[in-house]
Amino acid sequence: MAAEDTKPSPQHVIARLTRAAIFLTLTIKPGAESETAVRSMCADLGGLLRAVGFRDLEGRLSCVMAFGSDAWDRLFKGRRPRELHPFKEIHGVHHAVSTPGDVLFHIRAARMDLCFELAMEIMSRLGDAVATADQVQGFSYFDDRDLIGFVDGTESPVDQAGIDVTIIDEEDLAFAGGSYVIVQKYLHDLKKWNAIPVEMQEGIIGRKKLSNVELDDSVKPSYAHNALTTIVEDGEELDIVRDNMPFGDVAKGEFGTYFIGYARSPTRIEKMLVNMFVGRPPGNYDRLLDVSTAMTGCLFFVPSQTFLDNVEPDAGPATDRTSTGNDSSDDINSTSRNENGHGSLWIGSLRKEA
Repeated sequence: MAAEDTKPSPQHVIARLTRAAIFLTLTIKPGAESETAVRSMCADLGGLLRAVGFRDLEGRLSCVMAFGSDAWDRLFKGRRPRELHPFKEIHGVHHAVSTPGDVLFHIRAARMDLCFELAMEIMSRLGDAVATADQVQGFSYFDDRDLIGFVDGTESPVDQAGIDVTIIDEEDLAFAGGSYVIVQKYLHDLKKWNAIPVEMQEGIIGRKKLSNVELDDSVKPSYAHNALTTIVEDGEELDIVRDNMPFGDVAKGEFGTYFIGYARSPTRIEKMLVNMFVGRPPGNYDRLLDVSTAMTGCLFFVPSQTFLDNVEPDAGPATDRTSTGNDSSDDINSTSRNENGHGSLWIGSLRKEA
């Protein structure tokens, strides 16, 4: 293990909850010039963040930059992060789709104008090198509730506990200080949801709607969202860090939740998703999916800040690459999934820092 003072510095994966966020998913256009532009952004991002953030020191502006599996091979030479692979679709009672995404920027601040300014600077620097696959502006909704009316993210770990569940250490020393992140954009059928009696809604979520108190196990349905997204291995609950946010477009009648989950291994998030979409046991799926549809699905690797700062714009990937054996063609479903495999809205998101 490296000495304490030589450990890579993580990106701002663990950041206090904010009132505003922008989730920006990009694809890299073909050509060496496009790849060079994205590599240039790696080392420039810290300076952009400081320049924009200095305009309001109380604004708590932060940004995480992450890369998809295919983009990693195009941009960087040498080894790959051990568990980096494309998001795998899940075919269960409901469908978790896999959608394009090479680079993710997760921008957070106390004010939307700070997020917006940084996003504009990033896109101005990248120019024609990228295309926008998805862009969502998230906002805090009253007392940290989702648009379906429940408090979102109650038990997401913070501080050192958050670091312990998100930041890679000895399990992949070449990428220590990094993390994995999975994102999904869900659209809610609010008319259908609001027609469900509150008591039934509470059973679907696993919490009281007004008080946010978790239902007792003796009355909580086995299909409750927070029951299916609880993963226990060897007597230990495997947590993730979530920073979900509601979003909407009144003119289009679109209302949703942007799920974003960080973990030191994507497997724990994938298991949550399998439980939700396939069910535990199969068929006992998350009833929230009856009114919430996954529109996107991407998995990214978050390198350390130290890694980003040392990326050279012209240092492209070598032709000789270490393979991780990941197969992007695999689906996760009720017949091919096993207990140790990879796979599985809003995951575990009815949990949050106090």
